[in-house]
Amino acid sequence: MDDCIIIGGGPAGLTAAIYLSRYHLKIRLFDCGSSRAALIPCTHNHAGYPEGISGLDLLAAMRTQAEKYGTVREAAKVTRLRPIEGGFAARIGEREVRARSVLLATGVINHRPPMPDDLHDAALARGQIRYCPVCDGYEVTDRRVGVYGTGEHGAREALFIRSFTQDVTLIAPDRHDLPAEQIAQLDAAGVARVEGPATDWKLEKDQILLTTPTGPLAFDSLYPALGSHIRSELAIEAGARADDSGCLEVDDHQRTSLPGLFAAGDVAKGLDQISHAMGEAGVAATTIRNMLNAEAPLWR
Repeated sequence: MDDCIIIGGGPAGLTAAIYLSRYHLKIRLFDCGSSRAALIPCTHNHAGYPEGISGLDLLAAMRTQAEKYGTVREAAKVTRLRPIEGGFAARIGEREVRARSVLLATGVINHRPPMPDDLHDAALARGQIRYCPVCDGYEVTDRRVGVYGTGEHGAREALFIRSFTQDVTLIAPDRHDLPAEQIAQLDAAGVARVEGPATDWKLEKDQILLTTPTGPLAFDSLYPALGSHIRSELAIEAGARADDSGCLEVDDHQRTSLPGLFAAGDVAKGLDQISHAMGEAGVAATTIRNMLNAEAPLWR
């Protein structure tokens, strides 16, 4: 039986793997290859990289570091997690792997705007589609920016981006659903509102183009504000509690409501940032080490 199974190969999972391996624990990391970090063309707000670093390069460096200290990493997807006596069993294909503890670092999946996948991926690589104004709002300073969404989430994102540029347009997927208070805030900030739907998506030179019922629009960057799917199903099916959005409930030490099951990164409620995910992973890994040591001293 392993000491810990880590599910998820993004920044949170890999940070935990580095910590736990350096604690001389026997761990196994399962990575299905769908970390959101891999989609980042270049992040400029991750400390230590003044010229920026791509998500793929960051993940590759973290994998190398984890494996240097003995992490066993498998490119596979865990399809079921269940509590057993003394720990957990994870289903991978036709086999089960058992461990005394589990760290879930499965993250989230962003909901995409209604555009062809190849066009979306090309726009993402070129910075014409962006998902995180906390990460890269600086890069759209004084640029023409669209926010695709409505309601509280869409309005909040448009107002956040307004602190980087005066030219912000909030585009509804259909018709805007905004209370009077938010309309007043948007108007006071000078955020334009356009009804959808948006069609005829195109990339032209350095802009992303789309057509609405009132005519064509062009932006330097567009932020989808459509929410995300939290990949917490494994933990919930195993018996852990989550909020209405699917974010797992954790305490200050990243413990879920299910003893021995921990969560770090975007799958738990908090700031969806690489630095935050890595910090949570360090806390979770150290708590796991101390828990296992209390059960049986880790003397060498």
